[in-house]
Amino acid sequence: MSDTAGRAAEEPHGRAASQAEGQETGESPATLRYKRRRAVHRTAERVLSRSSALATIRERLALLDAAGDVYDLDESADIYGNGVVETLEERTAALLGMEAAAFFPTGTMAQQVALRCWAGRTGDPTVALHGLAHPETYERQAFSRLSGLRPVRLTSEPRLPTADEVRAFDEPFGALMLELPLREAGFLLPSWEELTEVVEAAHERDAVVHFDGARLWESTTHFGRPLDEIAGLADSVYVSYYKSLDAYGGAAIAGPRTLVDEAKAWRHRYGGQIFHQFPTVLTALVGLERELPRLPEYVRHARVVAAALREGFAEAAVPWSRVHPEEPHTHEFQVWLPYEADVVAEASVRQGERTDALLFARPWDRGGPGLAVTEVEVRASALEWTADDVRRAVGDFVALVEKVAGE
Repeated sequence: MSDTAGRAAEEPHGRAASQAEGQETGESPATLRYKRRRAVHRTAERVLSRSSALATIRERLALLDAAGDVYDLDESADIYGNGVVETLEERTAALLGMEAAAFFPTGTMAQQVALRCWAGRTGDPTVALHGLAHPETYERQAFSRLSGLRPVRLTSEPRLPTADEVRAFDEPFGALMLELPLREAGFLLPSWEELTEVVEAAHERDAVVHFDGARLWESTTHFGRPLDEIAGLADSVYVSYYKSLDAYGGAAIAGPRTLVDEAKAWRHRYGGQIFHQFPTVLTALVGLERELPRLPEYVRHARVVAAALREGFAEAAVPWSRVHPEEPHTHEFQVWLPYEADVVAEASVRQGERTDALLFARPWDRGGPGLAVTEVEVRASALEWTADDVRRAVGDFVALVEKVAGE
């Protein structure tokens, strides 16, 4: 363990202290650990995956310090989608090589609107998608309950659907939705050849293709092609402004102008016609200016970090571990370890408290009996970490895991 690992040996943290504190406050151990993780995220000298989800309001407001570099702040504020909102829409459409784009407050709203617009054109409300796609896992059946769409699953395997699966599917569908990258499978992308074949297979069936490209910005390194060429395979594309670009929120649908015009009408009906949106929109413009050009650098360093994590776990003699995918397709990937999620979650927090280096900032989930999984996102803060730094931190972390597991 590192020289600093024992500096807080007497600090009142850990599972026993959390349980005692929880009895006094009525809060669950998970809630108390979240508070500790949030505190460590703020105070640790080095954080591998620094997340805006754990940032303070003051830290997030600092994003607007750069707003004057991307838009004239003496212009009138937007009103119901004009002004700066239109500027972001035009910029997004140009980047994606589409005729037009429409800004939405959330991706959940944006994709429902796009796909119900396509359903009106094709006459078929059936949407073929992956069983791990975002609408199937995180949106409370919004497609079917709210928008009259009928999702059908091409596959639930931890990979993108294949062209053969699209061609062989045994019922018609009006739209094929592809999540690129597929987060729940490890932020996976297909090869360029596989992607073009899947799109062709859908078009052969007279189905439109919609890209759930919340993180499409990250895909250029893997595909070796510019954004507009990637997006150009699809009939419409959804992108997020906060998942890759660190904005406050927001999303966009890009595609044919007639589709986008109709989408704006439905945006109003769904309650997305918000009076002022300039704070979120300005941070999206800052993200396009500052973060988008850096994403290829993040992807390249993610591969360095992933290799160092594998080597570190091997050196620490962990009986089994997996970094997935072995070479990340984007700047995000999964780490799997053979421990209970509660154990590694506690060890993660203690590492930040005791060494001032937080290796795993995101939550750990149960991946199966005796298995835990987390996500690693490589952004600007991670560029400070060399491969040696990562390997040393893994050694410290594993020592803490073994200690926690023995308590």
